[in-house]
Amino acid sequence: MDRVLEIGGYAAGYCGRLFAQCGHSVLRVNDPAPPAWVDGAAMAMFLDAGKTPVDARADALAELADGVDVAVIEAEGADAVTALGFDNWRAPVKVAITPFGRTGPKKNCPATPHTLLAMGGYTYLTGDAHRAPLSLPGHYVEFQSGGFAFAAANACRLSGEHKTIDVSMLEVVMALSQFTTVAWHCAGVIRSRHGNDFWSVAPTNMFRCADGWVYVNIAPTFWDAFTIFLNQPELTVDERFVTNAARMRNRDALHGIIARALATETKTAIAERAEACRIPLGVALSFAEVLADPHLATRDMWQRVDGSGGQARSPRPPWRVHGEPWPTFA
Repeated sequence: MDRVLEIGGYAAGYCGRLFAQCGHSVLRVNDPAPPAWVDGAAMAMFLDAGKTPVDARADALAELADGVDVAVIEAEGADAVTALGFDNWRAPVKVAITPFGRTGPKKNCPATPHTLLAMGGYTYLTGDAHRAPLSLPGHYVEFQSGGFAFAAANACRLSGEHKTIDVSMLEVVMALSQFTTVAWHCAGVIRSRHGNDFWSVAPTNMFRCADGWVYVNIAPTFWDAFTIFLNQPELTVDERFVTNAARMRNRDALHGIIARALATETKTAIAERAEACRIPLGVALSFAEVLADPHLATRDMWQRVDGSGGQARSPRPPWRVHGEPWPTFA
């Protein structure tokens, strides 16, 4: 079991959470001045379960870092990392997470996850057409950056290499573009903002039903089965919808057909028929419905975690070692 030192905000916290879920000992420094985007007792419960909190002045961090296998720090800029003596720490694997990395002209520029999403092009793409752009919900930038840090640190740890790793949150955002940058670079295509519609495959969108919302994702190989699901097999020979290209051209008409077919049915009925027809369809659940889901309960998905704000249920790690019990957090 390795020892991990974690200092900073949500990105470092998520990296530390992943280490804790793998059974490693994580020391979390109670940062008196965390990055400006960090706040919230509920998030602290989610990220800090299973870790050992420690109070340490800046001049004591080196002693802590010298006694661990991995040191992870998140700060608002390159100079803030340097000021804490990071370069002199003797941990075998050291990771610095900052908005723009520790080199380059923007290394100390102020940023938030929202500005990083905007700079990475995500804000331009997020939201409904003809309306104001939106930022992604949750803590996408921070958690993805923590995931990158965890992967890089583990690569060094498992190979026995002693390395210093520089994680730029903006570069993480850019690396996660599925195909938008490739489409622009190779074909000169700039993706538009189109809400819940995936756009390049039709139909792939959210639809309202009697008691909520469902999402369908019908790649061409599922089209025939989807027409059976809709109880409208005649659509398979409708010239407007015989190919994906045709369905894209006539997406408004197709969306109208689907909306009318699902509007009066319940989520449960829709999900059961989708499973019988073997088509990809997801039901949008409320938090209460997720917590009461019998499948998750059968898989022993939930664990109790304690924090300064009280007690809560949290998902267990999405993996476990064969033959071993689920990791549990105190």
